[in-house]
Amino acid sequence: LFQAMEREVTAAFGKGKPDEIMSSAFKLKVTREDIHTLRNLHWLNDEIINFYMNLLVERNKKEGYPAAYAFSTFFYPKLISGGYKAVRRWTRGVDLFKQDLILVPIHLRVHWALVVIDIRRKTITYFDSVAQKGDKICETLFQYLQEESQEKRNLELSFSEWILHSMESHEIPQQLNGSDCGVFICKYADYVSRDKPMTFTQNHMPYFRRKMVWEIIHQQLL
Repeated sequence: LFQAMEREVTAAFGKGKPDEIMSSAFKLKVTREDIHTLRNLHWLNDEIINFYMNLLVERNKKEGYPAAYAFSTFFYPKLISGGYKAVRRWTRGVDLFKQDLILVPIHLRVHWALVVIDIRRKTITYFDSVAQKGDKICETLFQYLQEESQEKRNLELSFSEWILHSMESHEIPQQLNGSDCGVFICKYADYVSRDKPMTFTQNHMPYFRRKMVWEIIHQQLL
């Protein structure tokens, strides 16, 4: 079985039309060119991150997992450029406050980070594989939540009840190169959404990349 999976991954990394569709679900399409961003030391693109986040949300619909919702990578730039008005309709048909976890992938020009909003624990946590601070980003997202709560439930969120925190380098696994940040945020999201401690390291990245190829093509997490 493992050899068959390896063969599939190798084939996906092989030659072919760049725009060939390798997987489509969640109203998203992943092409061979997108899959190739999972090779070696390439940077992951929006398509891969968004597809993977959707796979996590899908898995978490099963019994025993916290209810999760993931924003697209395009959410945060839209929020900061246009304010709440610009993203008000993004949650049509979704009650964020009925979720346990909200995943927000953040693209910082040449770097990926992740914010996890834990509705159960009233925390907003910034995960960064090079330990940059994300306090401002957490505050922006709290402000968004406040407006969302006001708009959708007519309820005031009290800032004093919430904890906003940027993870320190000793608290979460850190990357040791300049190219794996995207894989790191996918795995942060994976572990957090299973309520599991983060036991992986930089050494797992080549394996995680190949595993993600298989998971995306088969639209299921291993």
